[in-house]
Amino acid sequence: MNTLLKRILIVLSIIALGLFLYSVFVENIFSPRLSPKDTVKFEMNDLKLKVFYNRPYKRDRKIFGGLVPYDQVWRTGANEATTFETNQDLQILGMRLPAGKYTLWTVPKEETWTILFNSKQYEWGVDSEMRPMWDPNYDVLTVEIPVEHMDHVVEQFTIGFDNSTGKLYLTMAWDQTKISIPLKHK
Repeated sequence: MNTLLKRILIVLSIIALGLFLYSVFVENIFSPRLSPKDTVKFEMNDLKLKVFYNRPYKRDRKIFGGLVPYDQVWRTGANEATTFETNQDLQILGMRLPAGKYTLWTVPKEETWTILFNSKQYEWGVDSEMRPMWDPNYDVLTVEIPVEHMDHVVEQFTIGFDNSTGKLYLTMAWDQTKISIPLKHK
């Protein structure tokens, strides 16, 4: 093997080792995420719904009115913007949500939450100053949902679908707060 090829291999090896050490010690890529990613799906007949979101933990913090301020737009989770997908038109409180993919934003308040279905896809949930990246010009549907105060604590933010009563709901729960958004199709 000639000298030039040996030098190139040594330089590439040093660069690879440096990148590996940086990713382990600085970026901490092998440690578990503080707010793990999750996807929830609901399928019934031809209806297919999917939510992608990140699930922060309570960790002894005051959540609503604290970590998540009241009366301000929240990215509805952590990290990337939460997305909601439906393959069919839905009715939410008598208003039509066309089939498609939306980012899901909320405005938590003590007794109600405003739910915002936004047609713009955002790479992240907040900007460098921790302000939501939400642009109201892309809101397709806005609804107001009452808060359910629970006796027990939900440690990790949870989004799900509930069809247990024969009616379909998109639910969100964290700390001692839960909301249920009624979804109707066809």
